[in-house]
Amino acid sequence: MASEAQADVQLHDFKNIFSLEGKVAVVSGGSRGLGLHAASGLLQAGCTKVFITSRKASACAEAVAALNALPTKPPNARAYSIPADSSKVSEIERLVREVSKLTDHVDILFANAGATWGAYFDQVDEKNGWDRVMDLNVKGVFFTIQKFAPLLTKRATTASPSRVIVTGSVAGIAVGSLGASAAYSYAASKAAVLHLVRNLAVELGPRHILVNGIAPGFFPSKMANVLMERSGGVEALERANPNGRVGRPEDVAAAVVFLSSRAAGHVNGDTIVLDGGKMLGSARLERL
Repeated sequence: MASEAQADVQLHDFKNIFSLEGKVAVVSGGSRGLGLHAASGLLQAGCTKVFITSRKASACAEAVAALNALPTKPPNARAYSIPADSSKVSEIERLVREVSKLTDHVDILFANAGATWGAYFDQVDEKNGWDRVMDLNVKGVFFTIQKFAPLLTKRATTASPSRVIVTGSVAGIAVGSLGASAAYSYAASKAAVLHLVRNLAVELGPRHILVNGIAPGFFPSKMANVLMERSGGVEALERANPNGRVGRPEDVAAAVVFLSSRAAGHVNGDTIVLDGGKMLGSARLERL
């Protein structure tokens, strides 16, 4: 008869708990930056199909070519390019139709598409400074999840739920950038989508869809590089961080893979902060 300790150490297939073997994923805003890092991680973790979408067709094609050239992805794995403007519901609906031609279900949706706009408070305009950011960062995220829900529920079960992961930001939790680089609409939009995560976790959980968010701090990217330079540059930002560095591609890829895997099977409505402790250690650190 097995002892209590022997029973307690038995974990179901733990060596494969982070595996995404055979999964199908969609990544919006996947042609560069955090989205492309995550798409690379999803492929290398075992996904057999990863659909990349963003507004520019050339950027999507370039990203997919790089993903399909990865030597460490499974032999039968493939990335697909389906360009679409995630700020428009009609384009999201077209995206779903195109994805449906190549798969009858989706296991993982990474709603990552986003934009920002920086200006002094008195110079923020309605069209570019507010509506453009809100349309993509909030409306686009909600309707991307809504329109993909039928594909996400197709094979989802209590034992194997589908996953939705939303890109927020530390700017949606703490105070974002101010002054000449003030991004009021961006900060408000990221606070909105992180609260949307909590609401949709309750709404979609019974449909066997788990919804979680990530809140990155500074990661070098086309969108963040200008703000990083205005904030003192990479070296200054690294000195100000408790862990001594800014974000790396593996950080976001690993978080997305974790939230997509069995390892996060009991995580729902939560947000993983990826900032090295910067929000907590915002006071100047003393170097001994």
